[in-house]
Amino acid sequence: MSDQIKTYDLIILGGGPAGIVGAGTAAHFGKSVALVDNHPELGGAGINTGTVPSKTLRETALTLSGARSRNLYGVDLSLRRDATVADFLGHERAVKTSLNNLLAKRLKDSHADVYQGDASFTDNHTISVSLGDGKSESIRGEYVLIATGSSPLHPACFPFGSPEIYDSDTVLELDRLPKKMAIVGAGTIGSEYACIFAALGTEVHLFDGRNVLLPFLDTEVSKALAAAMEREGVIFHWGMKVDCCTSTAETGVVLTFTSGETLTFDAVLIAAGRQSNTGQLNLSAAGIKPGERGLLLVDAHYQTEVPHVFAAGDVIGAPALASTSMEQARRAMRHVFGPAGSDEAYASLLPTGVYTIPEVSMIGETEESLKAKGVDYIAGRAGYDHNARGRIIGDTDGFLKLLFSRSEKKLLGVHVIGEQATELVHIGLIAMLSNCTAHVFDEACFNIPTLGQLYKSAALDALSK
Repeated sequence: MSDQIKTYDLIILGGGPAGIVGAGTAAHFGKSVALVDNHPELGGAGINTGTVPSKTLRETALTLSGARSRNLYGVDLSLRRDATVADFLGHERAVKTSLNNLLAKRLKDSHADVYQGDASFTDNHTISVSLGDGKSESIRGEYVLIATGSSPLHPACFPFGSPEIYDSDTVLELDRLPKKMAIVGAGTIGSEYACIFAALGTEVHLFDGRNVLLPFLDTEVSKALAAAMEREGVIFHWGMKVDCCTSTAETGVVLTFTSGETLTFDAVLIAAGRQSNTGQLNLSAAGIKPGERGLLLVDAHYQTEVPHVFAAGDVIGAPALASTSMEQARRAMRHVFGPAGSDEAYASLLPTGVYTIPEVSMIGETEESLKAKGVDYIAGRAGYDHNARGRIIGDTDGFLKLLFSRSEKKLLGVHVIGEQATELVHIGLIAMLSNCTAHVFDEACFNIPTLGQLYKSAALDALSK
């Protein structure tokens, strides 16, 4: 260990989306930054194992299934049943490499010092970085941002490491597309992969101990998504919990449920949640006590119980999206280093995007949350089937739902299911940031044919009530 301890305004633990944005934001305010990550490639799970690979596979699945015609660089349309999952990811590799390079450039532009190794607290300002070969270095920060992300949870009943047992980090290592696949856990990750493999021709069985799909969604949207997934071949098994799992090359993967029922599959993906990557940080030395699954508790400014230690991204739990993680880190650093009040304006407006087939996206209140709060509201709906662009692209099941306060007609919630839902929701996001009412959409002139015109139709539907 070196005698001199280098001191920074900010030390960031984790080089994923939250860490990179946190570094850039602090640098914008002229602060010195050190970033510690134990992977040689920057980007965290978002770029290296999760978001980019899975969404690339989704695009490929849409093309190969004929669900949507789109020219994708590096995709051979002759690929079918005998292809490996890796065959579908040539484009992903190019995308990942370019994004890794982009993130490295962003860090270079922010003049951040990058330390590759495992980080742990020695006190609440000092971080020890294990550099390998028995070497370590200590650095000290006035502030610390923990953005170490999360990893798939491994329930004890599953023999991870056995043939054809996968989690969301390893599922893209499949040797062949399975004919029959079980996915355990109908959360965001499980639902997205269920849609992808169903589109690629796999018989997909989706198991969950609950009886509703993605309960954070507006109920109407949740039911519509479940119906759409069933039409695409996903077989739901609600209220079923796995008691035991065995896997051999001869028998395949055998799942035994608490009900006593036994089913056999070619492969199983366990998507039973994630746990925060905080176990090796020696948080007790910093005076921080993690919660269940290693989650860090933070306030509205993403501040932990130790005032100068902040946390953002997966380590603090839901929604645990790359987009929200980046925004959390940005707001945390603005709170620390920016002008007073610079992080206050839009604290609760973070959109959610789920890349199922069809896509789902939302922001703000649901009908259920408004009812629970006793808010008098009106809902306006517009279907893709009554929209020219919706007809052109062949999506006749999608719809947009807008929720307005009945008295002021202020926009309170936006819910979209269908093609380009994760793009379409942003019109509503900007409208909510601007405190728009239904009358603004009534007066707005939208291009035709566009899905954006759904906002005008949905607002007029609400005003008619």
